[in-house]
Amino acid sequence: MKKGVKALIFLLMISLGFTGVSRAQTDDDSEEKATAAGPKYGADSATCVMHLSLYREFYKQKNYKDALPHWRWVFFNCPIASQNTYIDGAKIISTKVDECKDPALREKLIDTLMMVYDQRIRYFNREGYVLGRKGIDLFTYRTDKTEQIYPVLKKSVELAGKKSEGAVLVYYFRAIISMVDLQKMDKSAIVDGYDQISEIIDHNLKLNQDNPKKLANWENIKANVESTFEPFATCPDLISIYDKKFTEKPDDIELLSKITNVLERKKCTDSELFFKATEKLHKLQPSAQSAYLMGSLNLEKNNISKAAEYMQEAANLFEDNTDKIKALNLLANINFNQRNYSQARANAQKILQLDPNYGKAYILIGDLYAASSSMCTEDDMGGKTVFWAAVDKYVKARSVDPSVEAEANNKIGQYSRHFPPASDLFFRDLNEGGSYTVGCWINESTTIRAAK
Repeated sequence: MKKGVKALIFLLMISLGFTGVSRAQTDDDSEEKATAAGPKYGADSATCVMHLSLYREFYKQKNYKDALPHWRWVFFNCPIASQNTYIDGAKIISTKVDECKDPALREKLIDTLMMVYDQRIRYFNREGYVLGRKGIDLFTYRTDKTEQIYPVLKKSVELAGKKSEGAVLVYYFRAIISMVDLQKMDKSAIVDGYDQISEIIDHNLKLNQDNPKKLANWENIKANVESTFEPFATCPDLISIYDKKFTEKPDDIELLSKITNVLERKKCTDSELFFKATEKLHKLQPSAQSAYLMGSLNLEKNNISKAAEYMQEAANLFEDNTDKIKALNLLANINFNQRNYSQARANAQKILQLDPNYGKAYILIGDLYAASSSMCTEDDMGGKTVFWAAVDKYVKARSVDPSVEAEANNKIGQYSRHFPPASDLFFRDLNEGGSYTVGCWINESTTIRAAK
């Protein structure tokens, strides 16, 4: 060996310090420690570091042909020297596969690529993650081998769970559909897979709200999965698939969750199956969300009393203020529909305790007051004093919440015309700008004003 090459190797060995090659990971945040026992650099550490260094130099130059023999030596003789051996190896071998024109040799190279992934799992774990990469390459290079591809991707998603890569989820879903096309699985597997995958995607969308780049990526993944699912997503098809399962297992909580999740995502909520599954799930496993859903469904069916019961339950169970406000707002409107004005106001006031700037609550209270004109006539002015109190609430609404300003202004203009005329005020010895207590169930102090 020439002295120059020896010197280079010696310097590389020193720079490595026998701690592994330092490089930015393409698919990992950091180098993980090998799990296998034995010397990190094998029985012949000097030779290992030499080949490791040489293959890396060629690799950085994208000279994969000359990198290959040195990489192969490292792969077989010091397999735990660096996890990069497997990251780089996947790139080197997949490039060889792409360039290969000989079908027989190409198959052998694909086998080698699979072996790279298997050995990486053996020595460096991260099975769920690595199986995902293996499954994608299997799908890419052996598209017709669905029965090999599906279990690899399935296990990857089961192990990685909500940390699954978006691309893995896309290929996993395609593999499920291919299995159904081959009649190896029932059509319901597509719907179940969609539900499983959508849950992971929704988790990551929420997780990355403050990361525009990652959020955009997950939004693209979601769009891909939705378009793939579209041919199987008609309400009649979904109901047909799940109706039989529901009849067979009406108390299966996992099944009920799938039915309600999928039918809600695909906007099939007006079906009787959705109502029955949601009702059953709420009985078996009551939650704030299921109570809210049952309240909404009963409201759609015009079962007003039941809707109020469920919505009250939801308001009590929700812990997040935003969700609690959502339930209280709907409950207050249900109370309004029941003409239970005092209860509607009480629920609107609960909203304002949680968020004093929630303008819609003030709008609702104003509407309650305005609607009370015919029942609050003891003011001797035909119930017109309620409009003073109503307008007060609309003014307050626009002062705290710009989003309701236009609606508030419209109502102020509408109901100000119903103020008592100046002549009525004069004959009753009431002065504009003075204080007045509106009685009836309202019982609030307001300012006297005449219609303009």
